[in-house]
Amino acid sequence: MLDVDAAQRQLAEAGKAPAVAEPCALAQAVGRVLAADVTATLAMPPEDNSAMDGYAVRLADVAPERVLPVQQRCYAGQMPEPLAPGQAIRLFTGSVMPAGADAVIMQEDAVEDARGVRFTEMPRAGQHIRRQGEDVVLGSVLAQAGARLTAAHVAVLAAQGITQVPVWPRLRVGVLTTGDEIVPGGAAREPQQIFNSNAPMLTALLEGLGAQVALARHAADTEGDLARAFTELAAGCDLVISVGGVSVGEKDLVKPVLESLGGALALWKVRMKPGKPVALGQVAGKPVVCLPGNPVSAYAVMAILVSPLVRRMQGRASVFPPVRRAVLRTSKPFGEGRDNFLRVQADTDDEARLTVAPHAGQTSGIMSALPWAHGLARIPAHAQRGDGDVVDYYAFDDWLR
Repeated sequence: MLDVDAAQRQLAEAGKAPAVAEPCALAQAVGRVLAADVTATLAMPPEDNSAMDGYAVRLADVAPERVLPVQQRCYAGQMPEPLAPGQAIRLFTGSVMPAGADAVIMQEDAVEDARGVRFTEMPRAGQHIRRQGEDVVLGSVLAQAGARLTAAHVAVLAAQGITQVPVWPRLRVGVLTTGDEIVPGGAAREPQQIFNSNAPMLTALLEGLGAQVALARHAADTEGDLARAFTELAAGCDLVISVGGVSVGEKDLVKPVLESLGGALALWKVRMKPGKPVALGQVAGKPVVCLPGNPVSAYAVMAILVSPLVRRMQGRASVFPPVRRAVLRTSKPFGEGRDNFLRVQADTDDEARLTVAPHAGQTSGIMSALPWAHGLARIPAHAQRGDGDVVDYYAFDDWLR
């Protein structure tokens, strides 16, 4: 069987990063992948300004019980006069610092009356002043090419007056489910049938990764229906993901159908549980990844093996998320002939160590463990891990976004 890490690398290399960028309004850019570095054309703050409501002063003019006349009241958005010797200027948070001032005394430490203002605390040089460029230096990189943009990026870029950014086109994915026993949600179901959970699940996973499910099709277990579906999906998408039909049963027809369409198909038995049968091929030059039909297995394979390929084809700079280390908390040891990916919840112990606890049901039939789980803990093949052992932990917050 193929090693998990080898399968992960091969899948990640099966697709190409995009080459032609497109403009995107900043307000719609969250979730898009930046195609070029964006640098600062404006220092932040653009001028020295006050970090507090208070008074701009010269240190040399301030003494206990000394009253300084208030020269001006300057609100944010107004330009202050130069500070005259022996006076103070009333400022508010964000007000530009007046020329000649070297400190701000906050209003809580000031007493103002008709004569002027005196101070109950003596200032130090630079107190409560935000210096020009202390946040963002002119010419510095604000967002790097390959970053998936967040609301935080939008805030920083908007502060520069940027309204549009170059992004890579959204990855278009086609999803194909198979099986005569599958019926869509809302349809009448016979006792021998099950509802299609894989199509909605994969759509949600792909959209969570920032991809777009451009087409979704269901094919019956016939070569003709499968061939038509694969041809249509490959024509309209950048990547095709199918579910089911890649094992060795009489109706597992995906491999011969793809070969009939001219796409060489590598059928793997990956050393992982859940999720052994995985195939990689292509149709019309488009990568095709075939997942096991079991929803739990498909979910695990998407997280561990397929998400790096999606990130590569999106043009992201970081393709492989971090693998964390966590202390296993379990009442029984785990060990298999394959790498076992346990559905676990994460926590921290009294020593602030990351811990993971497995769900009671670890068979591939326990779908209810998926929304319960925070991620997957990896137990190496032909090894046993028990309570207190340190294991690799794949957090869904890292691997599925």
